[in-house]
Amino acid sequence: RLICGDVGFGKTEIAIRAAFKAVSDSKQVAVLVPTTILALQHFNTFRQRLQNLPCNVDYVSRLRTAKEITEIKKRLKEGQIDILIGTHKILGKEFEFKDLGLLVIDEEQKFGVAAKERLREIKTAVDTLTLTATPIPRTLNMAMSGIRDMSILEEAPGDRLPVQTFVLEYDQVIIGEAIRRELRRGGQVFYMYNRVETIDRVAEKVSEMAPDARIAVAHGQMDKDALADIWQNMVTGDIDILVSTTIIETGIDIPNANTLIIENADKMGLSQLHQIRGRIGRSARRAYAYFTYPQGKVLTEISAKRLTAIRDYTEFGSGFKIALRDLEIRGAGNLLGAEQHGHIESVGYDLYMKILNRAILEEKGEVFVPKTECTIDFAENAYIPEDFIPSEAQRIDVYRKIASIENEDDLRDVTDELLDRYGDLPKPVANLLDVSLLRALGCDADVEKIVRHGTNVLYYPKQLDAYAWTQIAGEYRGRILISPSSKPYVAFRTSGLPNALRAAQGLLIKYIQIRNAKTVEQPDEK
Repeated sequence: RLICGDVGFGKTEIAIRAAFKAVSDSKQVAVLVPTTILALQHFNTFRQRLQNLPCNVDYVSRLRTAKEITEIKKRLKEGQIDILIGTHKILGKEFEFKDLGLLVIDEEQKFGVAAKERLREIKTAVDTLTLTATPIPRTLNMAMSGIRDMSILEEAPGDRLPVQTFVLEYDQVIIGEAIRRELRRGGQVFYMYNRVETIDRVAEKVSEMAPDARIAVAHGQMDKDALADIWQNMVTGDIDILVSTTIIETGIDIPNANTLIIENADKMGLSQLHQIRGRIGRSARRAYAYFTYPQGKVLTEISAKRLTAIRDYTEFGSGFKIALRDLEIRGAGNLLGAEQHGHIESVGYDLYMKILNRAILEEKGEVFVPKTECTIDFAENAYIPEDFIPSEAQRIDVYRKIASIENEDDLRDVTDELLDRYGDLPKPVANLLDVSLLRALGCDADVEKIVRHGTNVLYYPKQLDAYAWTQIAGEYRGRILISPSSKPYVAFRTSGLPNALRAAQGLLIKYIQIRNAKTVEQPDEK
């Protein structure tokens, strides 16, 4: 199951409860996390929450000594450890679980597919709980297409406020004032700079902006004991400003840190920026994020789009929207292989999803019943004029919505939206909506083709239902001609009727009602 909840929405709480449920059923739990710091933090959280319960929790990371890890392996194999939290170290074949029942993957977008598949090899029957704010396109697509179950956490904790986000050229005056304002209210600051070689120089620059502040530097190449000490000091409030690399990105919880400054934000990915922003705003205080890029730099189109998206998606629950945007940009990737990106447009998203859904149904042992495809050949102008919707991207989006119309309610919804957004509908757009509904009705009625021929509309059913069509012929008084030839068809004379398209729809609606009523009255003997 994929748990998709925005940063700070309580995904860890769900993991703790799921882990305890598994341990209660005499199973072991593996919690896979991407960073050393997060492993230590989760260990403290799990141990604190489960301290009064019969549950042994331990963790593995580079902070543990070789002797400690050897002891952990022995206890794990004997079943003395119920919950093991760890970085990718626990993927090693030397870690043997006695009876693994649940695998929790925290921040799954930080792991490669190979790492996750290796964990599943440990035990094929293991339940998997995946936690993320911004799932990678491959995972999100698997969830949305039914291969994985998905639950979305939509409600933020009651006292939270959205993070106020600024995207700007780097300006030392503005950044200095932002740091000093946070320190004046007794808070802490994350200053993110992602180059280890020059991070100390940046720390000196920050020190000049806030001379009285207690500043520390943290990055992944530091000694493990020094890193643990820095983190402990950050938690206890003994550090005012932490200048760090992206080591702070995943799952870190410092409620008192509510100002974030990122240098060179244009070089980072969309979900990465969202994750880092999630390190602040974890209390009832208003938090501020400053995404900066070098002065005078001309941003690439993709970088500009990323920064615009991160500025626009500030409300709670935006992580899921960012993930959907990522799915659109990057494609869904290879579901069964290692690639996490791909280009759906090579077959078209609709066809891709049809093929995938059919394969999923077959794997589940369900019968796949192909739906009749109906083609429409009407001598009517049916399109969206450029002067009605000037934006090409918006026109394509509206075409997709119109193509997905399946019934009269859908038609009303799309029509209301177009009227609301763009005003009165031109005749070609109204025709396009009617053609789309006619096609949907044709599919539902098992009609393969509908053709306008002079004043007649010809219906070519997949299989002629003589009873239903005869009933309709009696109601339409001389307008219906049934031709039961080798290629049977039904001709509907529309001369004298105000709108042939609407009349053709009405006839099919009547046919579907009669056919369905007959099915209820005379159930199939089989």
